[in-house]
Amino acid sequence: MDIRPAATTAELIAAEHLYDGPARKEWAERFLAAPGHLMLIAYVDGRPAGMVSGIEMLHPDKGSEMCLYELSVDERHRRQGIGRALILALLAVARERGCYDMWVGVDTDNDPALATYRSAGAKDDGVFTMLTWELPNS
Repeated sequence: MDIRPAATTAELIAAEHLYDGPARKEWAERFLAAPGHLMLIAYVDGRPAGMVSGIEMLHPDKGSEMCLYELSVDERHRRQGIGRALILALLAVARERGCYDMWVGVDTDNDPALATYRSAGAKDDGVFTMLTWELPNS
């Protein structure tokens, strides 16, 4: 397995089977151009087998923190340590960037995700509620 940051739209689009839906070239371009956004892709036999995306966020009184935005491992490659390796690789990037922590939001009934995050050293912060505003696409 080889983990490396996505640097081109072609790499992001080649990994679209790991996303919730199809990749769009214009969104891939914006992703790569956005400061603080990154995606690490795990390759097995030269093909994308997993990915983790992160967003470095800054605040005037806190400094920099990393949000683990999304983690995905192709079904045929699950339970082989790829998810954990991707999380640890994102943690290493967060440390390199001087982040004071890294966090992820996860559904409380998503046992596989919770187990993966905990295996990489994450601790439960307690009860968390996420509220969402849906915005129409214009």
